[in-house]
Amino acid sequence: MLKITDRHFRYLMRLLSSQMFLYTEMIATNAILRGDRKRFLEFHHKEHPVGIQLGGGDPKDLATCARLAEEAGYDAINLNVGCPSPRVHAGNFGAILMKEPSLVAECVSAMKTCVNIPVTVKTRTGIGKERDDDYLHRFIEIVSKAGCELFIIHARNIWFDIKRPKENRQKPVICYEMVYELKKIFPELEIIINGDINSLEEGVNHCEHVDGVMLGRFAFHHPYELRLIDQLFYQNEHAIASREEI
Repeated sequence: MLKITDRHFRYLMRLLSSQMFLYTEMIATNAILRGDRKRFLEFHHKEHPVGIQLGGGDPKDLATCARLAEEAGYDAINLNVGCPSPRVHAGNFGAILMKEPSLVAECVSAMKTCVNIPVTVKTRTGIGKERDDDYLHRFIEIVSKAGCELFIIHARNIWFDIKRPKENRQKPVICYEMVYELKKIFPELEIIINGDINSLEEGVNHCEHVDGVMLGRFAFHHPYELRLIDQLFYQNEHAIASREEI
């Protein structure tokens, strides 16, 4: 969602739903620590609730950025451990971190010690072309013990031999059952499902098995469809604005 879920897009989403949780695009720790900090951290107060998604693999840098994000007013910190971009992997963050669950746990722990807001993780179901439920369960167990209580799971593996990120969002087989199974094994955790969800009706069906749904490309390809989210997911029957009003 790089260059898409900026503050302007999030404000549009908030006009469509008063309650859904919004996220920034993934922001690399270096961009905050060495770039235009105001540009990356600033947002409109009406965006709440809104979380910042960080990309990084250094616990110290992540802790510093988490503290800055809390000071800026964000409601949660989300560590991206699912981004398929080879450029991101070269910086030792994104999906490459799935190979090092202990490092992910260390990153979560470092951030947890610095902030009072939730620290969550977005990841994938695994690595490579084979389904490996045991690996996913071990990963979740290790990271949850570091203090992560909410996981957003993109329901497909990462294939490191694919060089184009778009293909890594399409070629690996989607497997929602693995995410459903996670909720059964870790009922105390909040499990959010993501990946190829192309209608709100599909989202409602997923919520029979997990705690929530993250929408990505559907939200920017069909933004006005999100006008029904408050009714379908939050039982809020407020008046729905027209396209022109939005």
